Amino acid sequence: MTPGRRRSDRLVACWDGLAAGYDRRSATVEQKYLGDSRPWVCGRALGATLEIAVGTGLNFPHYPAEVELTGIEWSPAMLDIARRRAESAGRRTDLRVADATRLPFPPDSFDTVVSTFAMCCIPDHRLALAEAVRVLRPGGRLLLADHVAASAWPLRLLQHLVELVSIPTQGEHYTRRPVRDLGALGLTVVETRRTTFGAIERVHAHKPAD
Repeated sequence: MTPGRRRSDRLVACWDGLAAGYDRRSATVEQKYLGDSRPWVCGRALGATLEIAVGTGLNFPHYPAEVELTGIEWSPAMLDIARRRAESAGRRTDLRVADATRLPFPPDSFDTVVSTFAMCCIPDHRLALAEAVRVLRPGGRLLLADHVAASAWPLRLLQHLVELVSIPTQGEHYTRRPVRDLGALGLTVVETRRTTFGAIERVHAHKPAD
């Protein structure tokens, strides 16, 4: 087993262990800083939609009813909670255990790809973005929200300090900024919005039609 595979397996086990209490522990942060990003992102989804790293399914209530939703998550324990949330809400979903850097779908499969607060935890987020673009149909939408390197330098310094602990223990990065990688992947950024001293960023990008 390669070192990268061992690290991924360790991170999956970590998130499996966090799954049962995740919603309760993150409720305050969710309410104060993250929650309004979910309707901003999910409300822009159209047609066949893939959500990368669905976690416990917190985005499900924010999708338009007509969206055909598929979701992947690398933590089976998190995905079990997402399944129960979808069933209780009457939301039809196709949920699968899968790795964001090796999506189990052919090219041009989806009209929309969504990721919220997940690129910060994927070991190779650039590869995950490239996979998202691969499965996105020409003319499709990539919709992102994440905590990123803050525009206010004191907060950015604090983020770097937090990463000294968060990256080794949970693989969580606070100073990435995925929007910077989208141009190299051939996407056009339609709209961005930053909140919370620039530490939260929402992105709507477009894959050019053939």
